[in-house]
Amino acid sequence: MVNFPTWKKALVAIVCLIGLMFALPNFISDKVTQQFPDFIPSQSVNLGLDLRGGSHLLLEVEVQAVIDEQLDAAVDAARAALRGERIRYTGLGKQTRSISVNIPDEKDREKALALLRDIDTDSEATLEGEKITLEMTEAQVLERKTSAVQQSIEIIRRRIDETGVREPTIQRQGEDRVIVQLPGIDDPERVKALIGKTAKLTFQMVDVENSLQDAMAGRVPPGSMLFPMVDGGANGQPPMILVKSKIAVSGENLVDAQPSFDGRNNEPVVSFRFDTLGAKKFGDVTSKNVDRPFAIVLDGRVISAPVIREPILGGSGQISGGFSIEESNDLALLLRAGALPAPLSILEERTVGPGLGADSIAAGQIASIVGLVAVLIFMGVTYGRFGLYADIALVANMILILGSLSALQATLTLPGIAGIVLTIGMAVDANVLIFERIREEVRAGRTPISAIDAGYSRALTTIIDANVTTLIASVLLYAFGSGPVRGFAVTLSIGIVTSMFTAIMLTRLFVVVWLRSKRPDSLPI
Repeated sequence: MVNFPTWKKALVAIVCLIGLMFALPNFISDKVTQQFPDFIPSQSVNLGLDLRGGSHLLLEVEVQAVIDEQLDAAVDAARAALRGERIRYTGLGKQTRSISVNIPDEKDREKALALLRDIDTDSEATLEGEKITLEMTEAQVLERKTSAVQQSIEIIRRRIDETGVREPTIQRQGEDRVIVQLPGIDDPERVKALIGKTAKLTFQMVDVENSLQDAMAGRVPPGSMLFPMVDGGANGQPPMILVKSKIAVSGENLVDAQPSFDGRNNEPVVSFRFDTLGAKKFGDVTSKNVDRPFAIVLDGRVISAPVIREPILGGSGQISGGFSIEESNDLALLLRAGALPAPLSILEERTVGPGLGADSIAAGQIASIVGLVAVLIFMGVTYGRFGLYADIALVANMILILGSLSALQATLTLPGIAGIVLTIGMAVDANVLIFERIREEVRAGRTPISAIDAGYSRALTTIIDANVTTLIASVLLYAFGSGPVRGFAVTLSIGIVTSMFTAIMLTRLFVVVWLRSKRPDSLPI
């Protein structure tokens, strides 16, 4: 164990140098690090919500809206199927998780039952008297809920990533809730608005055959819907517009959306582009409806309703609606990220100010410094020269931990600082085991070289067992924990790996170099 090959010396030097390079940006201002060449690391440690400040949101996914949307589609399909077969019906409508219809003529009931079964083969169709019910199963409802929450999490993540928020925490809680933590955001209201918008975009034809006044009086014709315009009208009441219920083209077919300016009047607009299927649908609709208006509907409000002057066959177009520059940027962002499958409601909101984070950082720094100094003094007093070598390795260990956090871009939280403080004590644990073993070998009458060799070789198994056991625990904490628990597990895991390296490699290098240069008759331990 007292043999230390050149390649090991080079490895120790390279690892320590790399750790120092990655840790250095944490002690230098951002203006200086931005001037670094590309090959020099310039990323500092990401601070979590409790250290940097920011917003904590608890959102609820309104999954019933997803079920209602499916039931609405089933009602439309049932209406079309029954009319196609000329079956007389009454009372067609939806309930919480089912649709029902009354078939007055007994001879048509079995045929109508078969038609409804074909609409959704997974649902249960039953006939009681003249009433036919098509009800979603428990498995269907659970699948829709799970899918809606998972899709919501993915779309929230896309939207937040587009805003440039670093290291957001987005995770599911319970059956239909999502936790969102946004450290260091500058405009929480804007981010909340972006998260909360469903951003469901559809292109639907305007109903010009029926009377808008009759519809506003409560007589909305079948197959049409009333939507408000985005632009406010007289007395702050937005004008209404009658739109066909059938969606001509869905926003799901969008592949890109970018903010731009209209070349004619230089107003902000959003340029969009469809995929192949969307381009074909859009081309067919505009070809068949020249000189007729069509509505661009976003979240149940009509942005604009232009008249189709000519077929639009290129699969791209523009959305204009008197946007400001920021509104066009946000709309393009929402369309690129995709529509939420269901509306979101904010159940809880907490804002952590940067002042509280600064206090936490200061307290963590004090705790770390006090712990570090105490350990340094203890090791120096207890083990003399060897204790000083362990102290140098401990400082190197702190640098390696900081460098690893910067390189991995892991988020440092208050529990993470607790993990670092714990690591300070654990980092010298391996050295204590080795030094105590060396003391035992010296008392047994061994020579300095033999005692050091035996001390390292016999303590190595114990060191590995103890650290691997702790590492397994920290990995499990990360795998099954969340939020603060994971932050603690990350710093603890990194600290275990770096402390083993500094204890087994760096401290031993110092001891071997001293031993070979001085050839002592006794050990100062």
